[in-house]
Amino acid sequence: MKTAIIVILSSLVAFFSVKWVYFKVLKIAKDSNIVDNPDARKLQKRPVPVLGGIAVFFGLIAGVLTGACLTYIFSSTPQLSLGPILCAIVIMIYTGALDDIQGLTPSVRFVVEIFTILALIFASGACIDSFHGMWGIGDFTWWIAVPLTVFACVGIINAVNLIDGVNGLCSSLCVLYSLLFGLLFLKVSEIPNAVLAFSLSASAIPFIAHNVFGKRSRMFLGDAGTLMLGVIMAWFTISLLRSDSSVKILAVHKNYNMIAMSLAILSVPVFDTLRVMTRRIYHRQSPFHPDKTHLHHVFIKAGISHSITTLLILLINSLIVLIWFLSAKLHAGLDLQLYIVILCSIVLVWGVYFLFSWNEKHHTALMHSLTKFGVKSHLGHTQTWIAFEKWLDSPMGEEEEEEEEEEEEGVQDRKKIYDFLKGKAEVYVDDIKARSGADPGIVDSLIGQAVSSGRLTVVKSGPDGLPTIVTLPEE
Repeated sequence: MKTAIIVILSSLVAFFSVKWVYFKVLKIAKDSNIVDNPDARKLQKRPVPVLGGIAVFFGLIAGVLTGACLTYIFSSTPQLSLGPILCAIVIMIYTGALDDIQGLTPSVRFVVEIFTILALIFASGACIDSFHGMWGIGDFTWWIAVPLTVFACVGIINAVNLIDGVNGLCSSLCVLYSLLFGLLFLKVSEIPNAVLAFSLSASAIPFIAHNVFGKRSRMFLGDAGTLMLGVIMAWFTISLLRSDSSVKILAVHKNYNMIAMSLAILSVPVFDTLRVMTRRIYHRQSPFHPDKTHLHHVFIKAGISHSITTLLILLINSLIVLIWFLSAKLHAGLDLQLYIVILCSIVLVWGVYFLFSWNEKHHTALMHSLTKFGVKSHLGHTQTWIAFEKWLDSPMGEEEEEEEEEEEEGVQDRKKIYDFLKGKAEVYVDDIKARSGADPGIVDSLIGQAVSSGRLTVVKSGPDGLPTIVTLPEE
């Protein structure tokens, strides 16, 4: 009961701390022009502030500090020892913020990540030094454990960072992961990590609301936020897989393969990053070369909204966790549980990507159906969404949204058409007329001009020869 009270109160403090600080951080980002500008690779249409991770960090620290105080009150001894991971979080926050503001090379970030994980290992005395019986392997020497931990944790940090490409996706996935890890820690009464996990979940919720539903109040996590989330997920993995893990009792009594469990929880970012980096290396590019080949990009190209894309990827990740859980409940062996997770991740993460990509490339009938579904998934024009958006933005007062004014006739309408097409594999002309915001009376004319100049490609024409489905030319 005491543990539950500590976790609940810490989470509430974390939640309301982010609500209190959010608009203050947003104002700093706007006044200092710390924004993510749109380009050919990015999906937003205008500059967006990128200090959302700083707001989440504030709530996280407030929640953890509250948990430490409550632990002392209930037990009279300071038991909430999260010093090493909190220091690692600070390093990642600073590194990410520097990258957001000034830009860092991938190699510099990579070195900092390695140093941070090494420091975390030796400061905490914890690393991945046991397979807990999988393949008949128990504990092993730190000469093997330290390089393995650095490799796994740096991989997790970059996987979480790379999955951040759609509103609400990275933060929502990490809320899911934190809740799953937190429930495990709570079950074995590991208060420090339980407080950290639930405080992180509570801190991210206000951010997600503004990131997904806000308009003028929207912020991105930025690299500061994604690197912070990545190192926390890495820490939870270490805490689960260390030889003296308190969760180990579940492996013994519940037939849980903790490696399979960790991989199932982090399946989407890990397997998506493996596929993306393998593809880049195959094409003789840097594994950190930015492109639009992530899982979320194929949903966006199909015209599916950011919010529904996030929901679909959350469902894929949750399904993989559920399949692993059922395999453990059905007494599958430790080795078999791992193979099941790997197979499910390949089918659901890689398979969905290749299925969508092939249909998008060939503009199949399935692609046309997905495009129609995608149109229906955009809820931003509904009255409920608009009302919630205005309520979220209301603390900013009556400040008017900044937009570029263009005087040339038709320029604004042309820009609206291109913005509507951006990131989608194909779009129906009727949907452009109904939903892009361009004047429906001149859409046909503008599309005809764009097709003639090569700025648009016709996918399908009607009996009258006019385009019915168009797309942007491949880059």
